[in-house]
Amino acid sequence: MHKVVLVMDLVESVRLMAANEAAVVNQWRGFVHHATTVVLPECKGRMVKSLGDGMLVEFDQPTDAVRAALTLHKYFAPLNETLPVSQRLYLRAGLNATNLYADENDVYGHGVNLAARVADLAAPGETIITASVFDGIVIGMDAEVEDRGENYLKHWPEPVRTWAIHAVTPGSSAIRVQVPEGTALDFRPSIAVVPFETRSHVSEQFVIGELIADGVIAQLARSPDLRVISRLSTTAFRGRVASAGEVGQRLEATFVLGGSYVTYGDKVVIMAQLTDTRREEVIWADRLTGDTRDLMEIHSDLLDALCRACTKALLNDVVQRTLVLPLPQLDSNALMLGGITLMHRSTPRDLQRSHQLLEAVAERHKRVASPWAWLAKWHIMQVVQGLSGEPAKAFRKAIETSDRALDLEPNSSLAMAIKGHALCHLGDDVDASRKLLQEATHSNPNDPMAWLYSGFWSCMWGNPADAVKESETAVQLSPIDPQRFYFEMLLANSYLIAEQQLDTIRLCQSSLLKNKYHMPTLRVMLTAQYETGQHEEARKTMASLLALQPDLTVSKFLSYGSTSPLRQRGAKALAGMGLPTN
Repeated sequence: MHKVVLVMDLVESVRLMAANEAAVVNQWRGFVHHATTVVLPECKGRMVKSLGDGMLVEFDQPTDAVRAALTLHKYFAPLNETLPVSQRLYLRAGLNATNLYADENDVYGHGVNLAARVADLAAPGETIITASVFDGIVIGMDAEVEDRGENYLKHWPEPVRTWAIHAVTPGSSAIRVQVPEGTALDFRPSIAVVPFETRSHVSEQFVIGELIADGVIAQLARSPDLRVISRLSTTAFRGRVASAGEVGQRLEATFVLGGSYVTYGDKVVIMAQLTDTRREEVIWADRLTGDTRDLMEIHSDLLDALCRACTKALLNDVVQRTLVLPLPQLDSNALMLGGITLMHRSTPRDLQRSHQLLEAVAERHKRVASPWAWLAKWHIMQVVQGLSGEPAKAFRKAIETSDRALDLEPNSSLAMAIKGHALCHLGDDVDASRKLLQEATHSNPNDPMAWLYSGFWSCMWGNPADAVKESETAVQLSPIDPQRFYFEMLLANSYLIAEQQLDTIRLCQSSLLKNKYHMPTLRVMLTAQYETGQHEEARKTMASLLALQPDLTVSKFLSYGSTSPLRQRGAKALAGMGLPTN
């Protein structure tokens, strides 16, 4: 028989119940009672079953199902006004019309599974419908409809066209639930570092596990790309037998880093593993050995190695998922981090995928500044990688996109820094560029990108000593940044303008070990090699550069931006190594 199936559940029910199980259960019971005694009778629906945090309902008509879903979403609104943001209750729903099998206890069929799958696409407060429901409500349905396009759903053989529907009132825009800002705005993946467990029963050994966790948290917290759960929260799991999934649920962490250790005299062996809590899957594990006294140092080589390996594994896991999964199946932090990382990978294919990821997250969060700021940076990277046919136009597009970010968040240090960087490249208004970069560092003195681009401005138009100081500040603020090669390249620029060519070459070599396809690094190194008379090495660098960009000419290089003294030195080196003018 043909029915419309509604699947509705409570968003983040595990976290809510972990915080206050009795209260949430009572509130859910009240909701189910209201649904079965008031809403469903009015909308001609039948409750098939109610689970601990969800319900399955069937209807004869799509219009009744939509009306019921939109009405049920309103139930928790009065309660939410009295609750802290973190304790508020939101629903999400999926609707699908299908032929199914039913008895008095349950309903069966692929169509029921599809309703559940599209419910997973819904944001808090949203109802997502399939084409079979959409076709039944288009005419005369008083609701806002938003086309979500085709979506690839887990374990479903083909793309499914979906729409989001929102209740409307006459003369007003759609009523949407306001999702807590912290959930929507913080795109960084979260990581919890639990105390490492000793394999010895000697009490004196226990402190080492605390030292490892403390040091790792301090290091990871300096990364702008990660949200690190506080030490006070993770200490609660010391000595407890808890799965990574349980830790992730209680601490709202996407990844959990933990492990064990054993000491032999002055030596310590750490067995570390990083787990993706959503899939309960270990994505990295390693065995590291060092000196116990090293753990007491401000700059611990052992903990530095652990943090770098962990960060690289986490980043690679996120990026690999962005390369193989359809956009609807990726959460916002994966879209953002994947977009930023692939932007810097230097190949045309990666740059194209980066643009798709950043556009997707900007579309999901239209009122958030950071995706637009990174899209602006994308246009700059298109030029510096030699992939833009019209560099000046691309820089202006970057400025325009940065302005869109600043309209949303006027104090965004990231957006100010990127706009200032684009203006710096153009060279049309270097004073305005400098002013923006200064505002960015004043707005957020701990923003490494603001300092990095300030250093680049000083390379192009300012004082060499300022260039080195500002660039070194950026590197110090971001010791384990996934784009370390990019920071090293711009610091190398600073050393070049300060006539420290050997330091320039050393940093470029370090940068290329991390990303051998980054053409700006190759250009900087070639300039330093040419100026120090290392012509044989410069020829090898030129060969690598031309392999990546066969159509490179001196005039094309100069078209990438302004004719600053630094760019003129680069052009002279390219010409000196035989690169054609046109």
